[in-house]
Amino acid sequence: MNEDTNLDYNFIPGLELCETFFKEAVKPIMEEFYPDLVYSAAHMGSGSDVLGFDTPQSMDHGWGPRLILFLRETEANSYREMLDQTFRQNLPYEIRGFPTNFAKHEDGSLMMTSITKGPVNHAIKISTVSDFFTEYFGLFPSEDFSIIDWLTIPEQILRSIVSGRIFYDGLGELEPIIARLQYYPHELWLYLLANQWRRITQEIAFMGRCGQVGDELGSRIVGARLVRDMMKLCFLMEKQYAPYVKWFGTAFSKLGCAKDLKPLFLKSLDADNWQDRETYLVQSYEYVAEMHNKLGITRPLDTKSTYFHNRPFRIIQSDKFSEEILNVIKNEEIKKLPEYLGGIDQYVDSTDVLGYTNKYRRFWSMYQ
Repeated sequence: MNEDTNLDYNFIPGLELCETFFKEAVKPIMEEFYPDLVYSAAHMGSGSDVLGFDTPQSMDHGWGPRLILFLRETEANSYREMLDQTFRQNLPYEIRGFPTNFAKHEDGSLMMTSITKGPVNHAIKISTVSDFFTEYFGLFPSEDFSIIDWLTIPEQILRSIVSGRIFYDGLGELEPIIARLQYYPHELWLYLLANQWRRITQEIAFMGRCGQVGDELGSRIVGARLVRDMMKLCFLMEKQYAPYVKWFGTAFSKLGCAKDLKPLFLKSLDADNWQDRETYLVQSYEYVAEMHNKLGITRPLDTKSTYFHNRPFRIIQSDKFSEEILNVIKNEEIKKLPEYLGGIDQYVDSTDVLGYTNKYRRFWSMYQ
């Protein structure tokens, strides 16, 4: 670890630091050296700071005063090197006490590194709007963004764009894109909701059955999976993109329903036997069922638990919620989608796939 990471910085959220970096360092340089150059500036994409979940621990890599400077397609190539050199020679060495100079860890990740002389090895990425999104998404999110395009972009990727911050949009291109990506189109959202209920249906009776045959480990695993699926359902019902696993619980805690559901989820996970676990899961099922009814997207459905056939396992008829939601979808393109596939996050659980454009875009063909 670089010695600078042990300095006693007064931590501030990364998005705030990056905006200060733009206003107090980058913008003045642009006004002095390139007063007629049209550009946009933002911080979006990967990083806990973009999501607003960064802490002092985040400072050890991939964190610090950085941003993306967007240029016109016709000017990017001619200005990229000039801008890079201008920033290297004219950026201050610090902003609010944080180095603007970066070195690299062995794994290639950036770390703030103080210098007192020489050019600044800055973390300003110079790109175009099209190049950035094509690299990060695997395609450009134009106005004719297709249903399948939506379904094959992981929610973590979408969240890391809409959670970012635009500091200046001289190009006038970023704000319309961010507005377009704020959340799924209505009937596509319904399709995802239906499939999330279906995931619950697939395993809802197994927690008790595992416990009944003495498989406490299996019962706990199924119970934890059901909690996770209900959490994901809550993200959908509150129309928030769910982040990947590192920030899943943190982001869930910020949802409106978390105050009531989080204690139930924790009690179900802490339960020492399947009967107690079932008690808390059933309360959770009934709560999310009430949430569904409050959405008003289908006729009111029964929110009370029932037994699974004639077996002593209490469940909720989650399959009914899925069926009712699918029945209200009118969009013909969505109605032709595989009925129980959903978005990529609903059937792929590998960060090595969901985090890399060249991998998750390959799933486009599954919807054909």
